[in-house]
Amino acid sequence: MRDVAVMLERWLGEGRRFALATIARTWSSAPRPAGAMMAVDEDGQVLGSLSGGCVEGAVHELALEVLADGAARAAHYGISGQDALAVGLTCGGHLDVLVRLVDPAAEDSAVLRGALRALTEERPVALAVRVATGTEAVPAGEPLGRWMLVDSAASIGSIGPARLDDAVVADARGRLGTGRSDVIGYGPDGGRLGSGVEVLVVALAPRPRFLIFGAIDYARALAAVASFVGYAVTVCDARAVFATPARFPEADEVVDRWPHQYLAEEIEAGRIDSSTVLAVLTHDPKFDVPLLEVALRCDAGYIGAMGSCRTNTERERRLRDRGMSSAELARLHAPIGLDLGARTPEATAVSIMAEVIQHSGGGSGRPLREISGPVHPL
Repeated sequence: MRDVAVMLERWLGEGRRFALATIARTWSSAPRPAGAMMAVDEDGQVLGSLSGGCVEGAVHELALEVLADGAARAAHYGISGQDALAVGLTCGGHLDVLVRLVDPAAEDSAVLRGALRALTEERPVALAVRVATGTEAVPAGEPLGRWMLVDSAASIGSIGPARLDDAVVADARGRLGTGRSDVIGYGPDGGRLGSGVEVLVVALAPRPRFLIFGAIDYARALAAVASFVGYAVTVCDARAVFATPARFPEADEVVDRWPHQYLAEEIEAGRIDSSTVLAVLTHDPKFDVPLLEVALRCDAGYIGAMGSCRTNTERERRLRDRGMSSAELARLHAPIGLDLGARTPEATAVSIMAEVIQHSGGGSGRPLREISGPVHPL
């Protein structure tokens, strides 16, 4: 949802009706995950993508039907003989899609407005949508497509009867902040071992943080790439002349502080977790040694440091002299990045981000042409 949030807010503000398509489930090599969204307005304008181009044409037609009669629709796309040619889904994947009408004048549009506001404010919420398989249209007001928004303290909207809503709220709260999307089955009265009611719960987590230490030209390129990928970016440097918002327009925050002091405060405040990336680009001992002494003992998921192999050997020696263990040093990705032959700041930023993605996603880093089986593991 984040990729279309700004324009969806604009459409709602303009009072523009649109159909919102949401991926409910995926199988095999479907390019985008459950929870991905695509919107189509009454002029046929499109926001977002569900499959990188594979099924968008078919979903666009379905969305126009929803706009015409207001009835929610569910559809399944996948390879099945000539059907693959009909929808263009040639990647081998399968996905279920729900398409529902969004009318800014309707009371339940408050659910989507709340979700978009939470994304802007970086608050964890969960959007729950009643989904189903099949292709029949469901009249407006019927259960299919009904939704609710859940946070840690309250909920708005409704999926169905009160006991069902209570069960969905409890399950949605258990997923807050995870960034996961799941379809959960319930009985009509909310029984968790029942069947007949399927609810997609999309956990809208705040963006993970990407902290860049060292306000150099490589940092500007890395800030741009990290922001593009979806991170909330902070650039930190003790040199005020370099640590300015004007030099880092893509960063969400630019901090003029000694890096190790700033990081220690962020750890103490609970703002560093397993989704956080730390990139140390200073390659100057007076900055990066005290910083890495703090970083390698925190919960950050990825910690990398720039420098040559010789620089890294000397840096590790200094860190050992300060009492760092081999296990702690083993967490350090240094020299930072993958071997792509990068030399410019922009290419180096791609190299660093490639390693971050490989580390967090568990990929092998090998060329895809050398891998057999699904491109997107089940």
